[in-house]
Amino acid sequence: MPVRQPIVCVLGHVDTGKTLLLDKIRKTSVQAREAGGITQHIGASFFPVDTLKQLVGPLLSMVKGEIEIPGLLVVDTPGHEAFTNLRKRGGSVADIAILVIDVLKGFEAQTYECLEILKARKTPFLVAANKIDRIPGWKSYPDMPFLKSYQTQGRYVREDLDNRLYSIIGVFSRLGFRADRFDRIKDFTKTVAIVPTSAKTGEGVTELLMVLVGLTQQYLKKRLQTTEGPAKGTVLEVKEEPGLGLTLNVIVYDGVLRRDDLIVVGGKEKPIVTRVRAILVPKPLDEIRDPRDRFSSVEAVSAAAGVKIAAPDLEGALAGAPLYAVGEGENVDEYVQLVSEEIERIR
Repeated sequence: MPVRQPIVCVLGHVDTGKTLLLDKIRKTSVQAREAGGITQHIGASFFPVDTLKQLVGPLLSMVKGEIEIPGLLVVDTPGHEAFTNLRKRGGSVADIAILVIDVLKGFEAQTYECLEILKARKTPFLVAANKIDRIPGWKSYPDMPFLKSYQTQGRYVREDLDNRLYSIIGVFSRLGFRADRFDRIKDFTKTVAIVPTSAKTGEGVTELLMVLVGLTQQYLKKRLQTTEGPAKGTVLEVKEEPGLGLTLNVIVYDGVLRRDDLIVVGGKEKPIVTRVRAILVPKPLDEIRDPRDRFSSVEAVSAAAGVKIAAPDLEGALAGAPLYAVGEGENVDEYVQLVSEEIERIR
């Protein structure tokens, strides 16, 4: 069975550095672009395996050598609104999440909320204990692995960070989770990994990616097997586009979506049955000449992918709603029924 790239979501309290962390991961990857670089999907960024190898390369021995996933698909919109929209039957479209915690402030109101959502959806996650550069006396070394940077810090600075991490670990423990700093964990299935990072300086970002890759490979293999069947997806947002009318931004998490496919998508009144007129993906940033000309059209797309779908009759389509392509000879009514049931659950 082919393995698809995992879908990664970033959650956390406001101002913990979620967007900056995403930017840093992207920037680090754009700098490593020679090896293939990231590609922008709709609402997500795809980091191909070559880029990951370049970034995580020196640390690969910690994930037992080889990267087997084709890459990572990171959802661009941080925060729990996007995450709650990424729902599907029996859990979440996100395969794994990064929970960002400000290391100076520890747990905040939305941290608890995020944790509740992750728990309810049974989504595995790791923690970025962010803003280590703000620890009094911390000397920053841009883009250095955390463990290297940590070793060069003074004793009191190291103790300060350790104490802050212990208090975060303590809260996790009270909430019924075992957590520890990533390099001290023997069994990642039983313990939440905490990676100290600085989204500002890039310290710890390589280890964050490494732990992410390691976790998905070791524990999510089954979940990442894809089929060649009709597409299943979730609507991230419904968006008016000049020249295209209403469009759907969709994360396809299983199967293949083709132009002219008959699709059923959740709507306000009732499920919408329509045909895919175009599947659009963003042009690489360096190719965009005119904002109206931001997309190129593709014939088909395989999971996991973020795409924009142009189709007639999309009025009333809902963000967070399921989308199914109807296979040859399959009964549309069954899909309409399925979508209705799922929408009822969301409401």
